[in-house]
Amino acid sequence: MRARFTAEGDVVIVTGAASGISLAVANACVASGATVIGLDVSERPTALSGEVYYHTVDVSNHDRMMDMGDQVRLKHGLVTGLVCGAVVQPRTPVLATGPDEWRRVQSVNLDGVLWSLQAFVPSMIEGGGGAVVVFTSGIATSGWPRAAAYTSTKGAAHGLARSLAAEVSDHRVRVNLISPGVVDTPQYRNANVGQDRDHWEKTTGVGTTDDVVGPILFLLSDAATMTGSLLTREQVYSRES
Repeated sequence: MRARFTAEGDVVIVTGAASGISLAVANACVASGATVIGLDVSERPTALSGEVYYHTVDVSNHDRMMDMGDQVRLKHGLVTGLVCGAVVQPRTPVLATGPDEWRRVQSVNLDGVLWSLQAFVPSMIEGGGGAVVVFTSGIATSGWPRAAAYTSTKGAAHGLARSLAAEVSDHRVRVNLISPGVVDTPQYRNANVGQDRDHWEKTTGVGTTDDVVGPILFLLSDAATMTGSLLTREQVYSRES
């Protein structure tokens, strides 16, 4: 059975759209017929579909994100989908993590999610519904060496998303989480070298962005009637050890 998603008339925001899973999702949403607005602090990548409306913006900048919410509304209309994919993942031991690095990770991975929600979810409420996808991680609960700043934000984002889901369910806005497991992206390659990379390849396996696009399109679609739910790695793909 082949799943096909039709998104004509939808307006979808994808943060972190310059690379990795978010880039693949933005391209897939365009291919499904949606109007897609990609946001990222980096310059527009050549791999991103030319049909994506792209803005260079730091999601941790509250005022800039609120301005983006106004711009999107004026140019494209009411938002129906939001994928919060912007992330940074430095690797530093807990006892060596300095205040600047700690705050930067929190500001992008957690504040950036909150500002994205505040910028675009009101548009969904006004339009009578929509879907939000927030990323978490399995290591948010298990922990991982030299990843405390990252894991703490993913645990906090989990609670943030579920709280919002309870607040906006009466408005037919669905807020769900995805924990995609280990996926081969520039972020993964930069954060996992040597023994870490060998560990993931020999145990859980390393997936591709294509493994995650389908589940995210599902969460954005009307077929996903749940809210406050979590799709985990095991539900996304499986790999032999």
